[in-house]
Amino acid sequence: MKKQWIILPISFLISILVSAQTMQEKEIIELDLAWEKALLESDVAFLENILADDFIWVHNHAGLIDGKSAVVSRAKRIQQGQDDNTKGRVSRDQKAIIMGKTAVVSGFTVVERGPSLTTYHFMRTYVKVKKGFKLLANQTMAIPDEDELK
Repeated sequence: MKKQWIILPISFLISILVSAQTMQEKEIIELDLAWEKALLESDVAFLENILADDFIWVHNHAGLIDGKSAVVSRAKRIQQGQDDNTKGRVSRDQKAIIMGKTAVVSGFTVVERGPSLTTYHFMRTYVKVKKGFKLLANQTMAIPDEDELK
C-alpha cells in the first residue's frame, strides 16, 4: 500500500515532465513553420529577428552557403520588386529534439517553383536566448525525383 503512495506522485511528475517536453517541441515546430512562412513572404522584420548574427545556411550539396545578411538582403530585394519564383512552401514530418538550450528541428519542405515541386530534407538548429529562440543553422538537401535515381 505504501508503494502506491510513492508510485502515484512519481507517475504524475513523470507525466508532467513528458507533456512539458511535448509542449516545448510543439512550440519550436510552430516557430519553424513561422520561419518557412517568413521565407515565402520575404518577411524582413521576422527574418532579422529570428536569425542569429552567426547564422549559416548550407543549401543543397553545399552549392550555396548563406549567412544572415544574405537571407535578409534577398528578402529586402523581393519586397522592393525583385522577381521571386517561389510560389509555395509546405513543411511535413517535422520532429524536434531539445537538449538544454538547443533545439534541432528536422523534416521535409516541399517548395513550389515554376512548373515543378522540389522536396527538401532539412535540419535546423535553434538556440534559446533571453527573448525566445534564434535560428543558428539550417541545412537543406534536395531529394531527387525517382526518375533521377534511375
